[in-house]
Amino acid sequence: MNHLDPLISDLALILVLAGITTLLFKWMKQPVVLGYIVAGFLAGPHFSFLPTVTDVANINIWAEIGIIVLLFSLGLEFSFRKLINVGGSAVITALVIVIGMMLLGYAAGRLLHFTYLDSIFLGGMLSMSSTTIIIKAITDLNMRKQQFTTIVFGVLIVEDLFAVLMMVLLSSIAVNNELEGSELLFSILKLAFFLITWFLIGIFVLPTFLKKARRFLNSETLLVVSMGLCLGMVVLASYAGFSSALGAFVMGSILAGTNEAERIEKVVQPVKDLFGAVFFISVGMLVSPESLVQYAIPIIILSLVVIVGQIFFGTSGMLISGQPLKIAIKSGFSLSQIGEFAFIIATLGMSLKVIDGFLYPIVVAVSVITTFTTPYFIKLSDPVADWVEKHLPEKLNFILERYSANASAVQPENTWKRVLAVYLGKIALYSTILIGIILLSLSWFLPLMKELIPSAWGNYIGVGITLLVMLPFLWGLTMKRINSRKLLALKENKRANQVPFFFMVIFRFFIGLGFVIYFLSAAYSQRIGVLLGVILFIVVMLLMSKRLQRQIVSLEGKFMDNLNERELRRTGKNLVRDMHLAHIEVNGECSFIGKRLEDANIRKEYGVNIVSIKRGTKRINIPKGDSRLFPGDVVSVIGTDEQIQKFLEAVEPEESSVTEEENEEHFELERIVIPENSPLVGKTIAQSGIREKDSCLVVGIERMDGSFLAPTGNTVLKESDMLWIVGTKARIESLLQ
Repeated sequence: MNHLDPLISDLALILVLAGITTLLFKWMKQPVVLGYIVAGFLAGPHFSFLPTVTDVANINIWAEIGIIVLLFSLGLEFSFRKLINVGGSAVITALVIVIGMMLLGYAAGRLLHFTYLDSIFLGGMLSMSSTTIIIKAITDLNMRKQQFTTIVFGVLIVEDLFAVLMMVLLSSIAVNNELEGSELLFSILKLAFFLITWFLIGIFVLPTFLKKARRFLNSETLLVVSMGLCLGMVVLASYAGFSSALGAFVMGSILAGTNEAERIEKVVQPVKDLFGAVFFISVGMLVSPESLVQYAIPIIILSLVVIVGQIFFGTSGMLISGQPLKIAIKSGFSLSQIGEFAFIIATLGMSLKVIDGFLYPIVVAVSVITTFTTPYFIKLSDPVADWVEKHLPEKLNFILERYSANASAVQPENTWKRVLAVYLGKIALYSTILIGIILLSLSWFLPLMKELIPSAWGNYIGVGITLLVMLPFLWGLTMKRINSRKLLALKENKRANQVPFFFMVIFRFFIGLGFVIYFLSAAYSQRIGVLLGVILFIVVMLLMSKRLQRQIVSLEGKFMDNLNERELRRTGKNLVRDMHLAHIEVNGECSFIGKRLEDANIRKEYGVNIVSIKRGTKRINIPKGDSRLFPGDVVSVIGTDEQIQKFLEAVEPEESSVTEEENEEHFELERIVIPENSPLVGKTIAQSGIREKDSCLVVGIERMDGSFLAPTGNTVLKESDMLWIVGTKARIESLLQ
């Protein structure tokens, strides 16, 4: 008789139960996530009337994969640019929630006669909402396109970043009975370095790679490639000491900036649904009726603390950050639960043997209860927000509206503040790259060279190669002119104090010199590092400035091209109060395909205004009444949450197949630098033959002094001009030869 592996039989059990319960919950018009939790309880060890899962460890592994895929999918819809756009509100709200809930959780623990350390850890457990549960609940309720969800997702990501720091904080308190400031600072710097490094690498490499491989990326290969990238980043994040969920989100956010993001979302969707279901089933398996009875009072009290506290602090944080009252209330109600992070903190406390064992089943029960109530509170947020707006005193309502309007209004820009932001951004960018090169060289490359070439020459060659790799970034940090209109205006203003410019240049110079000295000191000795570093740094910077300028400008251009590749596609941009901009893909089965806009009555039927239609590479701005919609068009519309949601249901598919891309030539925008002794130097654009002979179009010229020209046929080309050229890749490559 053949014996079936427990993994297969366990999966069969939980998926059959999940199928039955989710169908039942769908029929009752209840959130599907609740059906998964019920299925988990029925298949768990605490329910004896049905067969029970035999190998819980295997199910937990599948559940961890579910968390990874869910966070990866969230990242695909939440690019770094989008995170920056909601960054202020997200950071302020997350800080208010984390600090407020930690204090409230500590107070609740002391009132329940928990020990000092139990109460501190309890505060940490209650301070973080569950990203996974909220994503699933909002998706099930079909509310992903509403305005408040973007800010809520931002808060959840910031909380996940805070979670890494909280683990260090709690570990330090548990072990040393006090907070180690240096250890916390090191963790913050380590986290920042990890995020910036992989963001830079991803933006430089991945969009270009996907563009090159696009004709080979059908649904199958795209799924394999995207999941490989996701799990690869998970491994790197875990190796660096961070959570697997953070690594998955980082990779999703990097891919969200590429033109393949929508296709990746669609091919990953079935994987996310399957493994996500296993995760929620595993949560349901933790439900213990005995624990619910034994610790009923603490569980009820802490559940109320979580629900009331998260709603209060979440709403307060949103209001403080300048969000309108309705968005603040809906956001607060969405955050009213705790999830997987509470289990991680509880496990940490038990492994350090600083908390009592009874705390774990209590937190599990609170998590399950608040998970169960989350969809209902999200649905309840709309009527509660409407009721509060109606019954709030007029004076208070006026104050909140004025505060929100002032917070979102465009303020006069401080010129020096803008200039300093540009300088510090450049310093942070190049410093991160240089730190990464130095660490990689000292930890891997130099030892490898010494092993391959045992003599002193191995070290010499390794140091030389490392310095060559560092050169473009050292020049960009120390010598490159920062071309900013605000900066140029300040320099030309005779009233402006010119002393800060001098110190900013000197500051950048010494930072670059410090990197060189540190690397050479680590490779040889401090004396050799200082002497050799100063000499090499000055000589190389003076002799190679023009060549390095072209290299670094080209690198920056490529980076910005990749960063903006998918700008404004399927993203929302807040406009005024209740209205925002959304980008929606047209379904081939919607009723007004092929009709003229004036005949479709879209504005009258749905209340939205169509501001543009993107069809392939063509964009129709402010379309007229005789314009038509076709399958695959990306329509940009302005309206309220309700109007956009209604229009979305008629236009955008929930699931659609991905068609294969035809192997054809595409026009691309590329930058090329005119080298020395080029036959183009001194000729006008009309004389160069770029358009007539090479079938390319020059759309812009960037000069060495930082000026940018919109060229005409009479524009004369100069040495080191950077030309922005449109044409097929083959034509542009032939032009370079």
